[in-house]
Amino acid sequence: MNNEEELKQAVLASSQKWIEAFNKGDTDTCVAGYQVDAVINAKPMGTFTGTDEIDAFWRPFMTSGAGELKYSEVKLEVIDASTVLLSASWTMNVGRGIITKEKWVLQKGGNWLLAEDDFEVQENF
Repeated sequence: MNNEEELKQAVLASSQKWIEAFNKGDTDTCVAGYQVDAVINAKPMGTFTGTDEIDAFWRPFMTSGAGELKYSEVKLEVIDASTVLLSASWTMNVGRGIITKEKWVLQKGGNWLLAEDDFEVQENF
């Protein structure tokens, strides 16, 4: 799979799977969508490194009732055959903001996982 459009479609499918898990409140699947050494830069909340910290960030947020996550204005940039960057605007029932960079990396088993997740909350509802 080295065609740019195929890479973009694969990342979009992985991103959609993550969003669906988020909207179901499935923290385990969301955390499993990150590499073990992934980093979240969540403005203004802070930086979270590794799946333990990522779990500790997402779990209370998701169990508090956050949901209805939607991405818009999605842009994809293929860096190479195993790295694609995604940026977008996002909204959910508790706020809105922007994703400045989701770095998706193709794993040896064929799955795409997040290595970096940089986003900003611009408004809380």
